[in-house]
Amino acid sequence: MKYAHHPIAMLGGLWEKETVDWAKNEADPRPPVFILVCKNTKIARAIYEWLAEDKAPTGIPSARVAGFLNQNGQVNTIRVDTKVIHETDVEGAKGDEVRWMRFTLDTVGKTGWPGDRQGRPLYPEGFEELAKKLERPLHPPGRDVRCIVSVGMLTEGWDCNTVTHIIGLRPFMSQLLCEQVVGRGLRRVSYELGKNGHFTEEVAKVFGVPFEVIPFKANPQGAAPPRVKKYHVHAIPEKAEYEIQFPRVEGYTQGIRNHVTVDWANVPRMVLQPDLIPPKVDMKGLSISDTGRLSLAGPNRLDEVTLKEYRARMRLQELVFDLAKGLTKEYVSQPQCHVPAHVLFPQLVRIIQKYMAEKVEVRPPADLKDLGLAPYYPWLVEILTENIRPDTAGGEAPEIPRYESSRGPGSTAEVDFWTSREPREVVKCHLNYVVPDTQKWEQAAAYYIDSHDAVDAFVKNSGLGFAIPYLHNGQMHDYIPDFIIRLKSDPQVHLILETKGYDEREEVKAAAAKRWVDAVNSDGSYGKWRYELVKKTTDVPKKISEVSGA
Repeated sequence: MKYAHHPIAMLGGLWEKETVDWAKNEADPRPPVFILVCKNTKIARAIYEWLAEDKAPTGIPSARVAGFLNQNGQVNTIRVDTKVIHETDVEGAKGDEVRWMRFTLDTVGKTGWPGDRQGRPLYPEGFEELAKKLERPLHPPGRDVRCIVSVGMLTEGWDCNTVTHIIGLRPFMSQLLCEQVVGRGLRRVSYELGKNGHFTEEVAKVFGVPFEVIPFKANPQGAAPPRVKKYHVHAIPEKAEYEIQFPRVEGYTQGIRNHVTVDWANVPRMVLQPDLIPPKVDMKGLSISDTGRLSLAGPNRLDEVTLKEYRARMRLQELVFDLAKGLTKEYVSQPQCHVPAHVLFPQLVRIIQKYMAEKVEVRPPADLKDLGLAPYYPWLVEILTENIRPDTAGGEAPEIPRYESSRGPGSTAEVDFWTSREPREVVKCHLNYVVPDTQKWEQAAAYYIDSHDAVDAFVKNSGLGFAIPYLHNGQMHDYIPDFIIRLKSDPQVHLILETKGYDEREEVKAAAAKRWVDAVNSDGSYGKWRYELVKKTTDVPKKISEVSGA
């Protein structure tokens, strides 16, 4: 759903522009038709409610395509799938609704019924009786339809010549299905010849429907691989002096009453990346290369589809207030929030303005206004929701951890597992082995840690069960840092050390780790903790010395 917003905004803006152009033709009052083909009935229902009823899914802003809204008794968007019938309240009416849906589909793009010699309308068989039974008007029921949300009922037996835009929100596992879906947009609106004696150009724009199917190839079976050697990793009772315990944190508790803030030093940045979520698409008529692939080469006209229409309608201040509204709704729904919405909202407006000014990197041709589109919109709400803190400088109590109630603290004494990875023996560890996840990187880090004079004990976080919870892309995840190190410092410090190259979630994980450390330190039950990240293994000794004060 998040990734559907960009293409819908692009083609939706073009559809609105084309609707205005079509309205200038008084001889043909029909509107252009927009089709969305969904993966299943659940997605179809969510899309329909979003576009037709302005009921946006959680974390996604309004679609802002006014022409798709069903309002004032006019049905502009319909949903076509079997579940629509099953959701009919009256059991006996389901057969009637099936017939009415068929009449609606068959009359999309039709302004009236054909007439007899006296000008009386010639209704399809059974239509007039059904309309009177359901107390519905006698004009073609699909006359005003502008958007159709379907699963698979438009692939055959349907003929409408006003389809101008199609978006596929489902996998297409056969070439035939691709051709059938795209075929909905290949009917001509007009068959009148132009001044040159040829038909005028008519174009349907299609997103998300591939025209090439790559078959899966089975891998040839070879000889059975040799049996892999296994290593038993466990705690050694004789090395109990190196035991390390850690708290199991499952969430956080806040008692905010009035004032909130954000840890600006650690809050993750957001990058509007046009290479991952393109705000511009080049579209062209079907041209096939000599290898059978679709190609932009050829004589057809190249059209540029952008977010120009969406951006023209959106003002930055409107975007800030929209984001603050969504963030307020998300935050006050959490059990730890005791701040009234009217007190929280103005604070969040200021936080969002500062975040947009200092923490959002816009890479052209992206635009700051694109934050109002999913997936950027829910990502921003998610980042700020996870990084709002009590304003301790304003008198608020600090955030504290919520420990797992079903288990006590974790310990190296509980480690016991088998692995096929080649381990390393070390000295200052309660376990018999360190199990690295890399070829050289973590082995080198373990050597520097084990040989450092300021290290009292350490453990590689493999099979240990130490995890830091964090929210990303609407789902909870566990961040598994590399090492826990107990230092010979006064007071004693446990250092959570991450040795990492490139990680696209680096800032999100680091912010989650800093939150974990701040909360555990505020509680004080498990002593003092620190989190550090190093990019080079040669920097490990320096970082240990820095934290320990050695």
